[in-house]
Amino acid sequence: MLSKEDVLQSLPSEWPEDPIDNLVPIASHSSKKFLVVLDDDPTGTQTVHDIEVLTEWPVEALVEQFLKLPTCFFILTNSRSMTADKAMLLVQTICKNLKAAAEKVPGVSYTIVLRGDSTLRGHFPEEADAAVSVLGEMDAWIICPFFLQGGRYTINDIHYVADSDRLIPAGETEFAKDAVFGYKSSNLRQWVEEKTKGRVLENQVSTISITLLRKQGPTAVCEHLCSLEKGSVCIVNAASDRDMAVFASGMIQAELKGKRFLCRTAASFVSARIGIKPKPPICPNDLGLKRALTGGLIIVGSYVPKTTKQVDELRSQFGQSLRVIEVSVEMVSMKSMEDRDQEIRRIVELGNAYIQSRKDTLILTSRQLITGKTPEESLEINYKVSSALVEIVRRIDSKPHYIIAKGGITSSDIATKALEAKRAKVMGQALAGVPLWQLGPESRFPGVPYIVFPGNVGDNSALAKVVKSWASPSRSSTKEILLNAEKGGYAVGAFNVYNLEGIEAVVAAAEAEKSPAILQIHPSALKQGGVPLVACCIAAAEQSSVPISVHYDHGISKSDLLQALEAGFDSVMVDGSHLTLGDNILYTKSISSLAHAKGLLVEAELGRLSGSEDGMTVEEYEARFTDVAQAEEFIDETSIDALAVCIGNVHGKYPPSGPNLKFDLLKDLRALTLKKGVSLVLHGASGLSHELVKECIDLGVRKFNVNTEVRNSYLASLRKPEKDLIQVMASAKEAMKAVVAEKLRLFGSCGKA
Repeated sequence: MLSKEDVLQSLPSEWPEDPIDNLVPIASHSSKKFLVVLDDDPTGTQTVHDIEVLTEWPVEALVEQFLKLPTCFFILTNSRSMTADKAMLLVQTICKNLKAAAEKVPGVSYTIVLRGDSTLRGHFPEEADAAVSVLGEMDAWIICPFFLQGGRYTINDIHYVADSDRLIPAGETEFAKDAVFGYKSSNLRQWVEEKTKGRVLENQVSTISITLLRKQGPTAVCEHLCSLEKGSVCIVNAASDRDMAVFASGMIQAELKGKRFLCRTAASFVSARIGIKPKPPICPNDLGLKRALTGGLIIVGSYVPKTTKQVDELRSQFGQSLRVIEVSVEMVSMKSMEDRDQEIRRIVELGNAYIQSRKDTLILTSRQLITGKTPEESLEINYKVSSALVEIVRRIDSKPHYIIAKGGITSSDIATKALEAKRAKVMGQALAGVPLWQLGPESRFPGVPYIVFPGNVGDNSALAKVVKSWASPSRSSTKEILLNAEKGGYAVGAFNVYNLEGIEAVVAAAEAEKSPAILQIHPSALKQGGVPLVACCIAAAEQSSVPISVHYDHGISKSDLLQALEAGFDSVMVDGSHLTLGDNILYTKSISSLAHAKGLLVEAELGRLSGSEDGMTVEEYEARFTDVAQAEEFIDETSIDALAVCIGNVHGKYPPSGPNLKFDLLKDLRALTLKKGVSLVLHGASGLSHELVKECIDLGVRKFNVNTEVRNSYLASLRKPEKDLIQVMASAKEAMKAVVAEKLRLFGSCGKA
């Protein structure tokens, strides 16, 4: 067992120049020289982006691909799931089609990469033999399993798998004990002799050392490759992406001199060979995805211990918010066809229900590994399990928000057989070493992100990290809603609710208008409705198809606010407007720090509105405008996110003379809050004319509180002669919905969801 840090530090310094920037121009010297990657499972795309993947390979499709003049494209063979004989036949067929396609496009030449597992599993040398039988003998076979993102290093000819800070020889890992592709040798020269059954002896295998790469550079690599006898096998040592780029640069130089190579490599070689630099992980916003109306689907078929640990961590972090369905491997691979179909139907029924209910759903095979007595029997069991997962996904008709397929064979079969994808584009990675595809328009769920998660990549929390970044939040936050309003130059309505009808009215209006909205609960309403009222708001927000958040309004009591912080609100208003400036700062600051620790937005009021609302009355002589200088001090001291201001607005009804808003004051407050990154809020929107509201929005108001008009419509509906209680409730809901919809249109938020 070696220390990774010690070993890496003992190596010579890297080659000083980064060849990556020069790789593409060198490779393009012959404009129709392509890299064609035959990928034995979909995980080989884990280091590339903006590259196409074909899952079918008729000559016409290959001609079309050559005519696009790409630097590279992938052909997904999934041959690792096949017997050696079938894998050889498949590679021969693809190579024949490539040869035929190239003959139809003048000037085309290509290098074949047999992309395989970085832990040395797969059909070697069978696939290489199959390619050579069609394309002719190569000058050399290149063996390069280095893969940085997966912690795979080749040093002094020994291939290592990193585990934390330890380097474990590959032959001593669980991967070497694979029931189908097991091996004993960690030294790659010995591994070649072992896998070729002595056809190629250890002392016949050539080596490119890290010392050569780091001290002599690409030219020395080219000279070494050009000196090899025809048909040689050459292994490549590498401990960094720079090493890989140096080798790729030297190999291209050798190719330009007429040398032909057949490459058996991991994913890092491909990105180095075509000069691709890594880019940050892709998140939903990068793809312009809208709010999810369904849950995500996570399919796990991989049995390697790392996957099991990752699944355990996923379940631990997500708890009850993740729906888990376990597929009995025994039922789908060892029992009768009737038992198998019954198990599949059970899982499909649950999966459809959960996904439709916007619950992220994990479907995984039972963790007990069942193997056969021979490698062929083990492959047959793997096939039955994989085909069951395919049938499950094929029958699920609820379109998921995203799909994660864990394991190489699983991800290939799901993409091609269950989702019927004929081609895909690699958009990038969801996490280092975890490819993200966009499936073609012919697939069952076009546009749904498809994340190909290798079974042996990442630490124990890697799967949970990806799910966390792609799972839609159960509901939008008030902060997110107000930030979007600021970006879009509109305002959001915050509506006080008292019962289920009011909640449904706001959500129904928001959905009809495709608008965000905020459900507000006043302290007096909370005392009346209690926790069930909050729970109703939260449930409505979670099930809404548009962004809805839940806000606690006018928290004048510290004890009430402390309870509100634990009740599930997305934001709270700290109302110390009845206090002196100093006391208001202390009061607001004490709550603000607690709320921010929970990720809640904090609104506070400076100045004081007159009027009456829900049992709270402020006389006109007690009202005071917001002072700009005090507002700056208040914001700096309390770190609030939104400021409710008094510019002549009132709670409840305005006097007969109408509103008298101080727009000069609002303009100054806007300049201040814009500088501080604080949202402007105006209470008392009921009774403001359309012109006044639009003027307020133009001057930066992003949240309007609305209560009186909605409440009045509710009370008016109760005076109608309906006798049935359900009719009374329905009438009340429709009356409130009409008022809410009118306000949303007035605030300019319609169509912004």
